[in-house]
Amino acid sequence: MTAMAANIGGEPCGGSGDADEQPPGAWPFIGHLHLLGGQSPVARTLGAIADKHGPIFSLRLGTQQALVVSNWELIKECFTTRDRVFATRPIMAISKYLGYKYAAFALAPYGPYWRDVRKMVTLQLFTTHRLDKLRHVCASELNHVIKTLYSLNLEKVTLNTLFEGLTFNISIRMLAGKRFSSARIEDLAFKEAIKKALYLSGVFVWSDAIPSIEWMDIGGHLKSVKQNAKEIDKVLEDWVENRIRTRKENSADDFLDVMLSTLPENEMVSGYTRETVIKATLLLTLARLLQGFNISTPMGVPVDMEEGLGIALPKLKPLEVILTPRLPRELYEDL
Repeated sequence: MTAMAANIGGEPCGGSGDADEQPPGAWPFIGHLHLLGGQSPVARTLGAIADKHGPIFSLRLGTQQALVVSNWELIKECFTTRDRVFATRPIMAISKYLGYKYAAFALAPYGPYWRDVRKMVTLQLFTTHRLDKLRHVCASELNHVIKTLYSLNLEKVTLNTLFEGLTFNISIRMLAGKRFSSARIEDLAFKEAIKKALYLSGVFVWSDAIPSIEWMDIGGHLKSVKQNAKEIDKVLEDWVENRIRTRKENSADDFLDVMLSTLPENEMVSGYTRETVIKATLLLTLARLLQGFNISTPMGVPVDMEEGLGIALPKLKPLEVILTPRLPRELYEDL
C-alpha cells in the first residue's frame, strides 16, 4: 500500500528512512513529475522507488512537496498519531472552480469551516435516521425501472443507460426532491455536465503542480473546468432559489431542506454565504452518491466462460475482477 499526500508540513512520521530524502532524476521546474507519467501504474512506480530508497521518502511535484509512505506501520502513525498534519488538502483547480473556491468541504483546507460543515454533514445528512426517511425514494425508483422493463416487453434495452438513470434519479431525489427526465433538454444537459465534472476531477492540471503557469492553461483543462462549473452552478442556483420560495416552514424531507433549516439565513459561514455552502455541499454529495467503479479483469484477460461440472453450471475458473474508483479517493474520504 502506498499513500501520498501533498503539501505536508510539520514533523515527518517516525520509523526507518528519511522523509527528506529524494530519489535522483528530478528535472528543473517539474521535479519528479516525469517519473509518474509513463505506462507503468503510479503505484508500481512508487513501489519500485521505495524498494531502493526505503519506506518513506519525498518527491518534488513541480513546486509542491509530496511524502510517499509504503509501510503500514508508518501509514498508521501518519493517520492516527499525526493525523492533523495530514488533515488538510492541497490547493487544486478543481477545488477552486468546481468546489466554489474551497467551499466544498471535502476539498477545503483543514480549519474551522471544514470542521463545521463536516459536522453538519455527519450529524444531519448522512445519518441512519435521515437515510431511513429517504428509503422510500430507492424503492420508488426501483419500482419505476421494473415497470419500465415490463412495459418494453421484448424490446432491446441498454442496461447501462437504464441503471445510470436509476442512480441519477435516486441521487437527485434524495438531494432536492427532483426527478431526471430524458425528455427534458435541460435535464440531459445537467446530467452530461455532472458526468463531465466527474471526468475533469480526475484530469491532471499542470497549474496544480506549478501554480505560476495557471495563466497558460496547458491542455485547456482550466477553461473546461470553469465552463463546467458555470453550467452546474446555474442548475444548483435554480434548485436553491426555488426551494427557498416554495418550502414550508420546518420541512426537512430531503438534503436541501435539511441544510436550509440548519444553516443561518443571513449569516456568513467562514466567509461563505448560506447559498454557496449549500450548492457546494449538494454538488459534492451528488458526486459521492454517483461514485462508482470501473471494472476490469487482472491483466486485461478476457473472462473465461468455460463451464465446470455441477447442478448450477459453475464456471471452471472463478471470476476475478478489479474495482478501480472513477475518482480520486481524497475527493470522497470525508463523506
